[in-house]
Amino acid sequence: MTTVRRVVVRTVRTTAAPSPSPSPRDPGYPRYVISVAAELTGTHPQTLRAYERRGLIYPARTPGGGRRYSDADLARVARIQALTRIGFPLAGIALVLDLVEAGAAAGAHDLLDAFLDPTARTTACPPTPRRTK
Repeated sequence: MTTVRRVVVRTVRTTAAPSPSPSPRDPGYPRYVISVAAELTGTHPQTLRAYERRGLIYPARTPGGGRRYSDADLARVARIQALTRIGFPLAGIALVLDLVEAGAAAGAHDLLDAFLDPTARTTACPPTPRRTK
């Protein structure tokens, strides 16, 4: 004789307190779709998707799954582009930006921006030449 057991699983939904909605003037407000963000940053949408896959940027998502980029995201993309131009690998960029965002050093944003500004550099220490094969 075979007995069949029925198991009833109940899910309990909990609702968190609603977070205050960000103001459209807030730099963290997600306002740009991926095509507009790509145009504003001078990149291809696939590049933005690749940056997200590597954990370099974290765009907000709509209920339908679409990406929305904020002004803060676009500023982060500009920093990523500046670091790649001077030869940083993407893994190193992730580490540098995470340290800067965590505020590991006082004035880290200003220090990074000064480092990335080509007009602020002096010629006292020329760049190290790359090895070629």
